[in-house]
Amino acid sequence: MGKLSTLYSCLLLFLFHSQSTLFLSSSASPLCRHDESSALLEFKNSFSISGTSFCKDSKTISSWENGTNCCRWRGVTCDEFTGHVIGLDVSCSGLEGTLLSNSSLFSLGHLQSLDLSSNEFDGSSISSQFGKLTHLTQLDLSSSGFSGHVPLEIAHLSKLVTLHLSSLRVEFETSTLKRIVQNLTQLRELDLSNNVYTSSLRADSFVNISSSLTFLDLGSIGLQGKLPENIFRLPNLRELYLRENHNLTGSFPKSNWTSPLKKLDLSLTEFSIDLAYLTSNVRSLDTLLLRDCKFIVSYPVLLGNFTHVTSLDLAENNFRGQFPWYSLSFKRIASLDLSGNNFVGELPENYGDLDKISSSNDSSKSQFLDNVPLHLTSLNLFDNMFNGTLPSWLYAIPSLEILDLHGNQFSGVVNEFQTRSLVSLDLHDNNLQGTIPKSVSRQINLTGLDLSSNKLSGVIEFNQFSELKNLWSLDLSFNNFSSSSSDSINFTLPTLENLLLSSCNLSQFPQFLKALENVRLLDLSHNQIQGSVPKWVEEVGTNSLYSLNISHNFLKDIELASWKSMVYLDLRSNMLHGKLPIPPPSTYLFFISNNQLSGELPSLICELTTIAVLDLSNNSFTGMIPPCLTNLTSLEVLDLSLNRFHGMIPSSFDNCGLRNLDLSGNQLEGAMPRSLVNCKILEVLDIGNNKINDTFPHWLETLPILTVLVLRSNKFHGPIGDPKFVGWLPFRYLRIIDLSHNEFSGPLPTKYFELMIAMMDSHTDTLEYMGKYFHKAGYYYDSVSVVLKGLSVDLVRIQSIFISIDFSENNFVGEIPKMIGNFKSLKGLNFSHNELTGSIPTSLANLTNLEWLDLSSNQLSGEIPQKLADLTSLQVLNLSQNHLVGAIPRGKQFNTFENDSYTGNLGLCGYPLSRGCENDSAQQPSGVNFTPEGDPVSAKLFDWKFALIGYGGGLVFGISMGYVVLSDARIDRLIGKYAGGRKRHKTGKRTKRNARLNAGIGRRNH
Repeated sequence: MGKLSTLYSCLLLFLFHSQSTLFLSSSASPLCRHDESSALLEFKNSFSISGTSFCKDSKTISSWENGTNCCRWRGVTCDEFTGHVIGLDVSCSGLEGTLLSNSSLFSLGHLQSLDLSSNEFDGSSISSQFGKLTHLTQLDLSSSGFSGHVPLEIAHLSKLVTLHLSSLRVEFETSTLKRIVQNLTQLRELDLSNNVYTSSLRADSFVNISSSLTFLDLGSIGLQGKLPENIFRLPNLRELYLRENHNLTGSFPKSNWTSPLKKLDLSLTEFSIDLAYLTSNVRSLDTLLLRDCKFIVSYPVLLGNFTHVTSLDLAENNFRGQFPWYSLSFKRIASLDLSGNNFVGELPENYGDLDKISSSNDSSKSQFLDNVPLHLTSLNLFDNMFNGTLPSWLYAIPSLEILDLHGNQFSGVVNEFQTRSLVSLDLHDNNLQGTIPKSVSRQINLTGLDLSSNKLSGVIEFNQFSELKNLWSLDLSFNNFSSSSSDSINFTLPTLENLLLSSCNLSQFPQFLKALENVRLLDLSHNQIQGSVPKWVEEVGTNSLYSLNISHNFLKDIELASWKSMVYLDLRSNMLHGKLPIPPPSTYLFFISNNQLSGELPSLICELTTIAVLDLSNNSFTGMIPPCLTNLTSLEVLDLSLNRFHGMIPSSFDNCGLRNLDLSGNQLEGAMPRSLVNCKILEVLDIGNNKINDTFPHWLETLPILTVLVLRSNKFHGPIGDPKFVGWLPFRYLRIIDLSHNEFSGPLPTKYFELMIAMMDSHTDTLEYMGKYFHKAGYYYDSVSVVLKGLSVDLVRIQSIFISIDFSENNFVGEIPKMIGNFKSLKGLNFSHNELTGSIPTSLANLTNLEWLDLSSNQLSGEIPQKLADLTSLQVLNLSQNHLVGAIPRGKQFNTFENDSYTGNLGLCGYPLSRGCENDSAQQPSGVNFTPEGDPVSAKLFDWKFALIGYGGGLVFGISMGYVVLSDARIDRLIGKYAGGRKRHKTGKRTKRNARLNAGIGRRNH
């Protein structure tokens, strides 16, 4: 009995001790070591802590205090037995400063996990001291501002399982990268993506990478060469991201290939993709991202084999024809992006309306569910050629958050949405009709709504948006709406930052603007708003308004408020009168052209020290141009054209940063200021239609990138002569030169012509625009207006392939240089109304891109070269009032020219003249109806705007500017969503898409 009692007592003591141990181990934290606690505090104190963070779940280490147990500090993990710090996570902690090599961080020698990501160690290099932390299994330095070279010592961390070095500014030496890849044999996750300063890396550097890898992200690191095939054979690899390595090539393994891959991104690479082969070998894929790729087969066949795909991106691949909808598993698909292709046809219709399917009819309901993507959250079909009406299943997807169908040809009405899950809805640039669906007002999670550029109608009731408290951007521009007379303001839209109501038939400023506390972009242009701008409008967005466009209305008066954040201000094409209103000091681009403003320019205009674009054209300003304007170092575009300025052009351009200077259409006189030679980045110079009295400004030939030179209709005189600066290529980039209507004399400047190399470039297939200048707030395009024999063509943006010469209405003598035939890119040539002699050079037949030729009113003799008939692009020809003889060439374009092209040449004969030639049948040849609209070359060249005007002899050039403004970083997301001009063509989709939001604040429509 005694033994049993003793045994029982021992058992109780054991159980008590065990429970006590369990209790203590579960409730007590290990005590931090003093030296490591001090090291952590020293690390913390070496940085400042920002109160802002871009992380969703920001953290803070400000609570770390001396005298407390560091094992309980946020982000610190200690070994439960030894108390050593083994884990440190200070990600998203707002740390700012430099991480030095002598940082106390590197004394924490027991660290196994270290996360410094998403801080701001800008200017810091990745120290070689990281190599001392040999126990590390996890290291994350992503998005933390490190730069410079990655040290070789990282390869010493042989226990690493996870290494994240993404979104930095670091570079890898090839030898270092190979050592890292070879030594880190236990790696399971490697992320080196988005290193903006990484020099090109050889893809074969990864040939010996760890076979344990499950995650590999090498996106956007300049990877080039052929990807080692063994990467696809890694036995544990689940996720592989290689996007945006534009020189990366490779192909899938040719035989015996199976892979556990679940996510694959080869977007924007030169990888050779065989979809059929991929589908049969990788059955486990749930995410497949193949944007802008190189396909062996040009059509996405066999997609149906991706039975587990939930996310599919085939955007920007120039796929054509109808998309094989049957190949998708609608039961599984969650994200589908087919944008930026050329798909046609209608979206497939389902078997009926979900609400109308009886719950008892299980067969019909099952059939419906098989054809509706019930799990779809994101559908991007924009910038294709889909047509027809929107199918009914589109309105019934229960989880749909993003629906972007813009830039297609959809028609019909927009029906009511049956769900409330939408976050972004973009249907702009289609042919949709009807009214705004009432169900839009129930999409309480909606952040972006764009219905612009359709044929929608009805009354805009702003109350219908009153419940959309998350709405960030609203664009209803360019429809057939009418505005409501009652405009209640008993609601607010606290998050609305971008409001675009251009061309919405508004007759007054909407009252609900008063409730917009945080509006940043406001576009009310192209409406019918009249009278003075109400005082309360000038108080909208006092601290937030970044861009205001109220151009193309009927406003008569405005007092510009002190908007503290104003960058873009557009008041063009109104009826504003009186003196020039001065914009806020922060204004970067200011447009107030086409108004009725008058008086002298106030000196306050020169206090806009950040102004980059100033357009005061087409008003009635008088007086002299303030000299201080030419001293604004921030100014890049100055347009004072079509006013009444007089006196001389200011003489001081000492600190000139101008790219475009337009003083045309004034009453300026005297000589051109030679200080213009200081404008080293000047591209467009137009002083046409003034009273400038000078000889040819040879010194302009030193401007290295001058592209457009217009001196027309002044009093320039004397011979042009030869280039004056030895060893220099004068006017090498000149593409448009107009010296017409002056008093120049002597022979045509052959030596200058021989050096204008830009006009000799025969590559005319690239549609690029001249004068696309980028700023921190945006960019603009130069434009040119051409008046041609009664037809005014407004080139809203000058394309680089638009090249012309106009020397008409002068006193030039001598022959036309044969070398003119070397200008293979020339679109227009006008030497009319001079005293030129000799024959028409046969070399002009080499001008295969020539669209108009005017040699009228000279003393030319001889025959018209028969080879000119080969100029198939020629649309306008004027050889009248010369001494030409012989037969007029027959065929092609010459069959379209009428008598006016040849009048005053008594020796000419043949069609279209009534005077036939010997042995001529005198029959009228079959004509060709050739108009600019019908010419594919011209249609591709530029957007035409026509207006009939009187013919004043020769071509008339006037330079104007077109502007498109981008926002700062805070609205870049919206810019990325909303694309270029309002009426976009299918060419250049990406470029136009990235500029669209502020098309409303950047269109040039004089």
